[in-house]
Amino acid sequence: MNSRRPNILFLMTDEHRPDLTGFAGNTVIRTPNLDRLAKDSVVFDHAYTPSPVCIPARQCLMSGQLPRTCGCQIFGEDLPPFYPTFARTFSEHAYNTVCCGKLHHNGPDQMQGWMRRIGRDCRITESFVPELDTRELARVKISKEEHRWTNAKEVRRSGVGHARNTVEDEYTLQGALDIIEEIFESPYYDKPQPLQPLLLKVSFVLPHYPYFCSEDLFKYYLNRVPLYGPEQKLSGHPYLDTKHLEIGKDVTMRDVQRTTAAYYGMVETVDGYIGQILHKLEETGQNLDDWIIVFTSDHGEMLGEHGIWAKHKFYESSARVPLFIRWPAEYRPRRITSNVNLCDLYATLCQLCDIPIPAGLDSRSLSCLMAGKEEDWDDESISQYLGEYLMIKKGNLKYQYYGPDMPRVLFDLAADPSETLNVIDSPQYKEAVLRFEKRSLELGFGHKKPIPG
Repeated sequence: MNSRRPNILFLMTDEHRPDLTGFAGNTVIRTPNLDRLAKDSVVFDHAYTPSPVCIPARQCLMSGQLPRTCGCQIFGEDLPPFYPTFARTFSEHAYNTVCCGKLHHNGPDQMQGWMRRIGRDCRITESFVPELDTRELARVKISKEEHRWTNAKEVRRSGVGHARNTVEDEYTLQGALDIIEEIFESPYYDKPQPLQPLLLKVSFVLPHYPYFCSEDLFKYYLNRVPLYGPEQKLSGHPYLDTKHLEIGKDVTMRDVQRTTAAYYGMVETVDGYIGQILHKLEETGQNLDDWIIVFTSDHGEMLGEHGIWAKHKFYESSARVPLFIRWPAEYRPRRITSNVNLCDLYATLCQLCDIPIPAGLDSRSLSCLMAGKEEDWDDESISQYLGEYLMIKKGNLKYQYYGPDMPRVLFDLAADPSETLNVIDSPQYKEAVLRFEKRSLELGFGHKKPIPG
């Protein structure tokens, strides 16, 4: 390790399908800037979110802990004030820690370890206001339920537009460009700080719905995009089939095509934002090969696959995320097939930067995988939802537990990559199911009765 710790650029999108980048093999989407970075990166092809919904996923990433460990299990919760996040750890080790954009903190500690924060999502929700007059609030405030669009309306209203999420991301982008100029050039006050290592996180909202993009991108993608699963039948599972939209009843096939085109357009839009950040860094004289660059998302988007929209599911398109780490000065490019988790980024960044890894994490350093040593890796990734549902991915097998009153699910992704065949009761998987049940109990989920064997 050099005496000076490396700068880190942490790029993040929101609700980004894992298969919707050029480097993931998608031949329709145009993501030249992400592809440029991925070409020289360690790409993790089986990275999973610790929870397939925004807030818990992001707080688990920040804390390096699973939802039950950090106590942030459902949408609306937040980490307690002054929680030991990776931003706090890096601040304590003399990094200049700056976040531009979405963090999705709802509680009173809006910084959660960052030294500086730029963005439009700095807000405290009413549930964290002490002694709130809830009766008066209910009288004067229109509820989220009354304002919220249904998934069907989101799909029917998609198309050309400059929506709120785009406005927020433009603010985030400008903040990132400004802070890069201030730190590395300071052309007006001449007070640059190039020697202090920088942890800069730029966190965009796109391609999270509402599904709107510019007219030129919408027209480009409209007749090019593939549709995800319009012919697929529902699974028959009481939870996996929720958020289903029936074509011909809830939405039309053209609605689905327009929505898919807008989503592709949003992905290309955010790729362009990332390109501007890379250009700005190079304009200020930075060599990107000396930086650690991380790219990921908090969870995926079903986009009509299996007839389902949004996230909240343990299907691959919802629970798996794009992830790469670029540091060509130390690690050569490679593709990693082992199962990893967003929680693992905390320990990984600490180890790469020669910072002690705090105790009590569910985080594992990915450095051994980055060096090509997959043989000793515990090939497991865990996701949890609503405090009740559990996914364990081990090798090619994905086990899902939905409480005592709903069927468990087991997919073999090697034999069934489209996740259409539940093999939980197949004799050939009996031993694997017993191992998953045992592991489920260790994690606090599963049947109360003793597990045989």
